Amino acid sequence: MIMLNKLPEKTIERLSQYRRALLISLNNLKHHIYSHELAAMLHITPVQVRRDIMLIGYSGTLRHGYEIKELINLIGAIIDSEEGQKACVVGSGNLGKAIVSYFNGKRTKLTIVAAFDINPDKVNRVYAGVPCYHIDQMSKIIKSDNITMAIMTVPGSEAARVAESLVIVGIKGILNYTPTPVNVPDNVYLQEYDMITSLEKIAYFVKKNSQEF
Repeated sequence: MIMLNKLPEKTIERLSQYRRALLISLNNLKHHIYSHELAAMLHITPVQVRRDIMLIGYSGTLRHGYEIKELINLIGAIIDSEEGQKACVVGSGNLGKAIVSYFNGKRTKLTIVAAFDINPDKVNRVYAGVPCYHIDQMSKIIKSDNITMAIMTVPGSEAARVAESLVIVGIKGILNYTPTPVNVPDNVYLQEYDMITSLEKIAYFVKKNSQEF
């Protein structure tokens, strides 16, 4: 079996995307799928799909392609942990609540179990089945619930302080949705999502395509 530390980050990202596409296909009563069909759903090349799937030690057949359930299970064995993992959201504004609501029930091995905020109008409430606590309780709840990941949706001015607090209480992975980059130790995995950069990238290609046509 492929060692987890041998898989490139981009391959892991695509495996997650493959699983989503495969689950959609399974819900549409498909049992097998070809690399070119999976590639078309994700707007990548069939060669890339075949490379990634070969890298995890799976192969389909020329006649039927990939067996969807088998491939879903294999990707799950690679991405998910057997005992499951728990995440929290820090910042229960519109974005934080939207993330909780969207993610609720999407995965059985990865769940958001707590949210935190400083606003008294938001704490001691439940959003999409997830309780929201005052940020003063963050250390206690993260440790008692064995939470290992955090999604930050706080104001940019609070990003560094919150990230530092999360590291201190034992968080091992952070998804930063704030507009401010943060620094974490090497043993904490950081993924930063910059909405402005993403939108400016789209704007560039819209402009480029408009000029070409």
